[in-house]
Amino acid sequence: MRTGDQIVQDLPWRWNVQGKIFLIGGLGYMFDAWDVALNGFLTPLVGTEFGLSPGQKGLVATANLIGMAVGAIAWGTVADRIGRKRAFSITLLLFALFSALGALSPSLEMFLLLRFLAGIGLGGCIPVDYAIVSEFSPRRQRGRVLSAMDGWWPVGTTLAGVSATLLVPVEGNWRWMLVLMILPAVLLFWVRRGVPESPLYLVRKGREADARAVIDDLVSRTGATAEPYAIPPAVVEDTRGGAVTAAFDQLRRVWAFNPRITAVAWSLFVSVMLVYYAALSWMPSILRAQGFGEIAAFASTALMNAVGIVGVALAVLVVDKVGRKRVIAVAGPITAVTLVVFSLLLGSPAGAVVAIGAFGLFALVVIPVMYAYVSELYPTELRASGFGWASSSSRAVTGFAPLLFGSVLWPVLGLPLTFTVLGVLVVAAVVFMMVAAPETSGRELDRIADPAEPSPTTLAAAEAAATTETSGP
Repeated sequence: MRTGDQIVQDLPWRWNVQGKIFLIGGLGYMFDAWDVALNGFLTPLVGTEFGLSPGQKGLVATANLIGMAVGAIAWGTVADRIGRKRAFSITLLLFALFSALGALSPSLEMFLLLRFLAGIGLGGCIPVDYAIVSEFSPRRQRGRVLSAMDGWWPVGTTLAGVSATLLVPVEGNWRWMLVLMILPAVLLFWVRRGVPESPLYLVRKGREADARAVIDDLVSRTGATAEPYAIPPAVVEDTRGGAVTAAFDQLRRVWAFNPRITAVAWSLFVSVMLVYYAALSWMPSILRAQGFGEIAAFASTALMNAVGIVGVALAVLVVDKVGRKRVIAVAGPITAVTLVVFSLLLGSPAGAVVAIGAFGLFALVVIPVMYAYVSELYPTELRASGFGWASSSSRAVTGFAPLLFGSVLWPVLGLPLTFTVLGVLVVAAVVFMMVAAPETSGRELDRIADPAEPSPTTLAAAEAAATTETSGP
């Protein structure tokens, strides 16, 4: 007899069932992207209003990204303790509240504090959203679904770029940029209240009655054939201690689960996101320093983000056919190379804009596949916190990147050498992944590293044989 979580992962995909979870989760992810991208546009504008030096301008993005690092740790742990559903809604509400207050900031110090607090709320969106979407997705489509989740990222960053460009001539422009995000975020918070709790989470927590209610509803609504299934015993966890104790206990468990897998997850997140956030946070300022007008610099950055939509589409097309690891191994280093090329072509505005577009394309091929890959590497009881700690490790490092980039790396090393160093880190992380972590494509969640679980190659061969038999002469 199969288990309830296996039933969920073998259901047919339906847009009015799993697709609804994908859309609602993705919209939250869109706000994460919008807010992160907005840092690059806020940096020069806030810097002008408060008379900041280049080093001080880096604090604008740093405060927000460090808040996200704290949020990724806290909310990943909370989601594994209290459930995806409640964490799913609260994260966005906190973000909207502190963004609204941030728009009213009377001083730089208050602005930085409120951006930090907004980051704590929004930092939980990625690990919580990816956990709940992955746990509702059928395993045959999971790679495409999780990669498609990142399609919301260029949508969010493009909205940030377009709105910032349009608001440049408006007095108090950076304040209105923050206000513009608040209403749709609050509406999405209200919509999220109707999302059911993850059935895999309920199973692992031993909440059998609740789990069966959700699973039976999913079977009915997807039109799958009902069959008896078992609910395995709950996973016993030590839930003693406060929030800080719980967070660090989850960190211990994440590393104890499999040190090699966690090291791979962290190295991928840190290296790839360091390259991405460095470019995202400073691209408008780099272009302005090269003589681009403010509107032209903002519009070029918006173009970089918009091209990313094509990158996500490519990721969705190849992730299950090629495999997670191969896509990351190819697209990751190419992303870094495009930034080096961009820095060498700054004397040619047309060439620089083409290189910016190429960066936006390849960055949004590797990042969605990386997110899908890391979210699959951990078992259900550690999925949100494992992803959250990996995300937090990158946010902690990249949080200081805007500050270091503006005060040390760019002025001292220059752009070509700075981007080359970042690219070497990506290549090292990719090599480590290839030798130290498994492929996850096509496997059941919670059995990724189980040798008894058939490999993707075996699954593909079995499916091909079944097709041949049923289609016969």
